[in-house]
Amino acid sequence: MATGFDASEFVDREFEAAQNSFRGTATMTAMPDDASRAPSREEVDTKVGDLQTKLAELKRAQTELERERASLEETRRRQTEFTTGRQEMIHSLTRGIGLIEEAEFAARRDAEQMARTLGELRESLNKVQSINDQAWTKDDFQIELTRANTVIENARLEWHGAQIKWTQLSPESLKQAEAKEAPQTAAPLAERGFFELCKFGFALTWPIVLGLAALIVVLLIRK
Repeated sequence: MATGFDASEFVDREFEAAQNSFRGTATMTAMPDDASRAPSREEVDTKVGDLQTKLAELKRAQTELERERASLEETRRRQTEFTTGRQEMIHSLTRGIGLIEEAEFAARRDAEQMARTLGELRESLNKVQSINDQAWTKDDFQIELTRANTVIENARLEWHGAQIKWTQLSPESLKQAEAKEAPQTAAPLAERGFFELCKFGFALTWPIVLGLAALIVVLLIRK
């Protein structure tokens, strides 16, 4: 019995492989690959558009970074101002409180001492004013006189002690206070200026001059 015809038995496999290899080489020689091929106008335009888009994104990113940097610098400046201001105010307020406390303590102490001195001066004044020399008699005259002098001496000691303790009671301060309380009197003529003296003399003599002028006019009219 005869077998069927098999066409593959008459195909040269080596020839087909060589032929396919030749065809691939010819195709590669005719059409270069993408790496060595010159870009087209569309590809260049596309790349230019992509680069412009990337540049725009980079500019936006740069603008955002600049804005963020300015905000951070402003925050840092405010933080520095806050830290410096707080330290400055803590130092100033602490120092000021200490000074005011010292001044308050000194003022309270002076006020207490002044109140004590005021009470002592008032008591001495009452004692001096309470001396009634009109009620003394011949029998107790010497005793009352001695007692009165003792009261006056004690008052003098109190007064001198107060003058030493308080500058308001110094002789200079008392003279200034008396000068302010004294009524203002006109300055003596010797202390006035020449023009003031002329005005003063004219004010005194103008009625006499006016009377003499009137008398001369009357005499002339009668003639």
